[in-house]
Amino acid sequence: MASRSEKPRWIRTQWQTTEEAKRIRNQIRVRGLHTVCEESNCPNRGECYNRGVCTFLILGAICTRHCRFCDVTSGRPLPPDPGEPAHVAQSVHDLGVKFVVLTSVDRDDLPDLGAGHFAETVRQVKRINPGVGVEVLTPDFQARREEIITVLHSKPDIFAHNIETVERLTPAVRDKRASWQQSLETLRIAAELGGRTLVKSGLMVGLGETDEEVIEALREVFSAGATSITIGQYLSPSRGHLTVDRYVSPETFEMYAKEARGIGYTHVASAPLVRSSYRAEELAGSGKLDQPSSDS
Repeated sequence: MASRSEKPRWIRTQWQTTEEAKRIRNQIRVRGLHTVCEESNCPNRGECYNRGVCTFLILGAICTRHCRFCDVTSGRPLPPDPGEPAHVAQSVHDLGVKFVVLTSVDRDDLPDLGAGHFAETVRQVKRINPGVGVEVLTPDFQARREEIITVLHSKPDIFAHNIETVERLTPAVRDKRASWQQSLETLRIAAELGGRTLVKSGLMVGLGETDEEVIEALREVFSAGATSITIGQYLSPSRGHLTVDRYVSPETFEMYAKEARGIGYTHVASAPLVRSSYRAEELAGSGKLDQPSSDS
């Protein structure tokens, strides 16, 4: 285990400078698209672009919540752009990507919490881009059944909602309007009503949790209905955010993956640089998710 102040070698990554990755990145910049890939400087974005995968941020860039791990601006958001679903769908077509992840800020200010906008974006993407897979990585929607049903009716291939951290640390890591039980309930509803839609969640480590707490969290998330899980290292966006408590070793991530498979998960991605939508298209397509290397 590395010290808090020193990033270990397994955290470092290199931009994959393939022609396809450069093409998609340039198109994103030219078109002024809002993608989590670029705005969060995701370490895997070169690899994802090369595979034809992109993550779009919808519903604006201002969040109604303030989680201590997240670099998204908090405040009073603007009304949603009614033209955004069609714009995203056309951008998917023009970029020529094969799989799309749609995520958003929390929109507690909206009557439907943004569920209708999510659903319309999924419908537009699938209408204009037959054969393109879609994952929705959603807020908790306050665990309201009607909003989760709205999104599920648009038929995304994957419904994902991240639990983020272990139960004990949730009040210190996430906004007070979020809760461990509320996120579990969101996953339960999606699993109960999602039909063939894959239900997925994600967990960060390195925030002060113990390995035992991680394994217990995996059990509870699986019991809630998620069959896919991602586990990655927390990296602090700035000095104003939560600090990294520990850098978890690749061997420990491998142990988490083994435990998750033993619990019953059919899809597991566990490595330092894994992020919540890492290789999402493999889950929706082949049903198999190869383990990423620790230094790529």
